[in-house]
Amino acid sequence: MISVSDFRNGVTFDMDGKVMQIVEFQHVKPGKGAAFVRVKMRNVITGGVTERTFNPNEKYPTAFIERKKMEYSYSDGGLYYFMDSETYEMTPVEESVLDGSFKFVKENDPCTILVYKGSVFGVEAPNFVDLEVTKTDPGLAGNTATNTLKPATVETGAEVRVPLFINEGDKISIDTRTGEYLSRAKG
Repeated sequence: MISVSDFRNGVTFDMDGKVMQIVEFQHVKPGKGAAFVRVKMRNVITGGVTERTFNPNEKYPTAFIERKKMEYSYSDGGLYYFMDSETYEMTPVEESVLDGSFKFVKENDPCTILVYKGSVFGVEAPNFVDLEVTKTDPGLAGNTATNTLKPATVETGAEVRVPLFINEGDKISIDTRTGEYLSRAKG
């Protein structure tokens, strides 16, 4: 059990059967009346954010979220399979659980699987990936301006905007959280 007075950013707890994570909290002691805690919290399963005030004496069960490092293996229809590198056990994950950053993940890339009470509710892609450009307009000699971008398709099928000097076959680094081009990949 966790007391409301012990709330901190990132703490997860079970409230009415929902797993909530503290995004922001503020302990308030008004001049008159009892103290209270104002909390902005996110439902880790649905992603919805809500605000609520709590009495500091309330207690809630702590929710333990398991984070497993796994390797993306393959997809089959609407299921995506992840392999545990230690036990070689395959875990199927439904497509609806994946977020937008997963479009930059290719086979054998490491991911973090989020599990609560035995069920997978989220997949975290690596923050940065290096991918090969498979389709884009050719770059012209002298086009070194970095503020002008063109569309490019990478090996996973995702589309990103890249500088004019990037050509097909180039490897580029991408931030999966924003989908933005970072630089040419080294090596």
